[in-house]
Amino acid sequence: MTLDSGTMAAETRELCRYIASALSSEVPPEVAEKAKHHILDTLAAMVSGSRLPPGRLAIAYARAQGGREEALVVGSDVVTTAVNAALAGGMLAHADETDDSHAPSLTHPGCGVVPAAFAMAEREERGGEALLRAVALGYDVGTRVTMALGINELMGPVLFSSHTFGSLWGAAAAAGALAGFDADRVKHLLSYTVQQTSGITTWAQDGEHVEKAFDFGGMPARNGVAAATMVAAGFTGVSDAVTGERGFLAAFSRNPRPSVLVADLGKEFAVMQTNIKRWPVGSPAQAAVDAVLELMAAHGVAAQDVEELLIRLPEDGARTVDDREMPDINVQYLVAVTLLDGRLTFAASHDYQRMGTPPVVALRERIRLVGDPELTGTKPDRQGIVEIRTRAGERLSHRIYAVRGTADNPMERLEVEEKALDLLGLVLGDDRAQALATRIWELEGLGDVRDLRPLLRA
Repeated sequence: MTLDSGTMAAETRELCRYIASALSSEVPPEVAEKAKHHILDTLAAMVSGSRLPPGRLAIAYARAQGGREEALVVGSDVVTTAVNAALAGGMLAHADETDDSHAPSLTHPGCGVVPAAFAMAEREERGGEALLRAVALGYDVGTRVTMALGINELMGPVLFSSHTFGSLWGAAAAAGALAGFDADRVKHLLSYTVQQTSGITTWAQDGEHVEKAFDFGGMPARNGVAAATMVAAGFTGVSDAVTGERGFLAAFSRNPRPSVLVADLGKEFAVMQTNIKRWPVGSPAQAAVDAVLELMAAHGVAAQDVEELLIRLPEDGARTVDDREMPDINVQYLVAVTLLDGRLTFAASHDYQRMGTPPVVALRERIRLVGDPELTGTKPDRQGIVEIRTRAGERLSHRIYAVRGTADNPMERLEVEEKALDLLGLVLGDDRAQALATRIWELEGLGDVRDLRPLLRA
């Protein structure tokens, strides 16, 4: 590996070398295990997302593009270019509120990194071990980018989107590693990644989740794979587009911290601090569902016992999930169906028709939500309290400090699998869903990622 001397900042040089060596560097066993959790969780989001409006549109778009058959669009029978497959896969992964998130960087790494890595692994005929290491790399790079810029700087007056920035850089790093780039070619990869970094927060206005799916997952995954395939085709770029007077960091931040780009690389793995949603619903609703299920388990309370139920959430989270038109981000509806069913499934949390049924409506009338300033800004994030007054006069309360699935309260393998099987089984059937989960747990033994196609094809 040879890199320009005197024209490249030390941080960029170290980042290039780290990306180039990722596939030959072992990751600790606990990191490999956690990466499998996120790969399975993201695949479940992609497969279930293939039947939601953003996913159907993405699959139709990829089908219309045609192109060389390099990679499968998950949840479909479309085999297309890696670039097109990454675009569609990213949109599938963020077709609703199912995918993972990394709180310190304010990113959703999985929906960009995993589809990009799968598409590139198929194109390059890579095995499961390479895929696993590339995904861990993508989480490491993408999350560090927005933290190096500074979230407050990035989200300043122009409101650039941390979600699009981080996912793109993670996708590009994973794709470049799977393409087998040495450090010199990685510097060109980063140059094309810089030029394609974009995204503003107008996605917050998207009520149909279509553009949001593109912004969070589709665009980053596509652009990362495009950067890698262009460099693989011989495209060259500038020596250091990351640092310096005209570089990426200076362009998007008044107070960048270049050292954060490479801080503790190979020692601190970002996937270990990434959250998996226990429930396939908006993040602010997670604590409320957790609390209700805890009260049901501890006190045997059921829907018919509830005289009044009060949900307390941080003020910003309460605004996000208050009586929304989409069931998976309507906390009153989600708590109601959890009480009625004794659990919360993907089907129930996405059932528009059920929102208007008499049992749900009657129960929702007894549920109240408040934004509690005492919960705003607490650590860990996303805390919540549920208080129930029963028809028998009992007063029950439970506070969630660390939501299940977050870095402060991570799920075990079986819990991750339980969630994934619920989502996968809707499209693949129970047998194929279980077979896919088993193959992911044994990913190191997979010789070619394309061997998963029969399990991922609709």
